[in-house]
Amino acid sequence: MSTLLIGDIHGCYQELRILSKKVNFNPIKDTLWLTGDLVSRGPQSMEVLRYIKSLGSSARIVLGNHDLHLLAVYAGIHRDKIKYTSNPLLNADDSDHIIHWLRCQPILQVDHDLKLIMSHAGITPQWDIKTAQLCAREIEDSLSSNSYPLLLHAMYGDTPNSWMKGLLTGLQRLRFATNAFTRMRYCFPGGELDMIYKDHPNQTPPPLKPWFNLPSKILDEGYSIIFGHWASLRGQGTPPLIYALDTGCCWGNHLTMLRWEDKKYFTQPCISCK
Repeated sequence: MSTLLIGDIHGCYQELRILSKKVNFNPIKDTLWLTGDLVSRGPQSMEVLRYIKSLGSSARIVLGNHDLHLLAVYAGIHRDKIKYTSNPLLNADDSDHIIHWLRCQPILQVDHDLKLIMSHAGITPQWDIKTAQLCAREIEDSLSSNSYPLLLHAMYGDTPNSWMKGLLTGLQRLRFATNAFTRMRYCFPGGELDMIYKDHPNQTPPPLKPWFNLPSKILDEGYSIIFGHWASLRGQGTPPLIYALDTGCCWGNHLTMLRWEDKKYFTQPCISCK
């Protein structure tokens, strides 16, 4: 039995299937963890979603910012982007079922036995595990309810950028949590989110620091954090217990998988997005 963790797929279906064969992925006994952003940019988003959905409980995913944007586009809340390549999905016969399934997927995965935590962008240093789980449940409950368009409307925006315990409520609280789970890269020294800079840390001015370079209550508890989202890192430069798995397959680089039991990496070069 293997725990296999894979970075952002972004519609790169062929690479996903090839990489799964390389590691002899068996959904009967193995578990596939996915860091989110299953869709957009690559050419086969619908095929990716159908395949992951077919795996049932053998797949543990978290939603990324592109997945949430797809939900907003489907709900008529936001316009599609030229490079988003979601039209085939939006027009598919089974799109309603796929979208409903996607709305019911988690924002956060926690495995206390493996001491493993996964979210798309990471975990803000202002949170402990209990707070992260609480905020994730609030987003998940909102997305899976009939009032989910309220969250999809409210999630676009960069403020508030700080976790003010007991003060953030309603849609502002949901927007902050959604940004922290799905868009975060850099923080100010106090843990406040900066939603502007996206480049490699070597190109970013002080006082900004990658979220994973600030003190973390979760790391202090001995948990490892798995995340995607930040393709320019190429999986490099993170401290112990932090694993960056987005290696930019949709940009012509490669898809990365980590087998947790022996910490062995497997990669598949891009073949569909060049």
